[in-house]
Amino acid sequence: MSEDSIKVLIVDDHAMVRNGLSTFLTVFDDLELVGESSSGEEAIRHCRTLNPDVVLMDMVMPGMDGATATRHIREECPNTQIIVLTSFKEDDLVQGALEAGAIGYLLKNVGADELAAAIRRAHVGSPTLAPEAAQVLMHAATRKEENENFGLTDREREILQAMVKGLSNPEIADRLVVSRSTVKFHVSNILMKLGVSSRTEAVALALQRGLVD
Repeated sequence: MSEDSIKVLIVDDHAMVRNGLSTFLTVFDDLELVGESSSGEEAIRHCRTLNPDVVLMDMVMPGMDGATATRHIREECPNTQIIVLTSFKEDDLVQGALEAGAIGYLLKNVGADELAAAIRRAHVGSPTLAPEAAQVLMHAATRKEENENFGLTDREREILQAMVKGLSNPEIADRLVVSRSTVKFHVSNILMKLGVSSRTEAVALALQRGLVD
């Protein structure tokens, strides 16, 4: 192996998986297997001594899970990048791995060339996500935005802004050219979504959380 080879550590509690991955690495001249770990605890010890460039990390293992091991490795060996390689695509696992510091999240059915490319990308600090993992992140971002805005629609935010300005329901109806019953319906929805019982509380919360311009 050349000095420019990317040093890879395999972490998986199944010997068959480790054997398969080690065989895969021999196909590529620029990838070098420096060690194998069968647990999260062992992976941390190996990272300290072997100083791998990239770790292929399983997520679900007895004892310390992959996310916890990833967090420890990233703290102790910041130059080591971690690609999660797992059979699981549950939302909490994807988010947990990425929040722990993994740069990639791939499923074990990934092709050899694609995995090799992901390792090379990780080595230079570029992420690679399986489509399923990317979808989880998109959904999480949407949920976060909805939570921050309390799920208010554009019309509800418009009416809330009018409430902040002190307009009554009839005045809001005239301004937006809608019926008073429509405004009343929206106001009721706004109070419910904000979890308050009065217009005054709604206005206070809107100002506190910056829900209106």
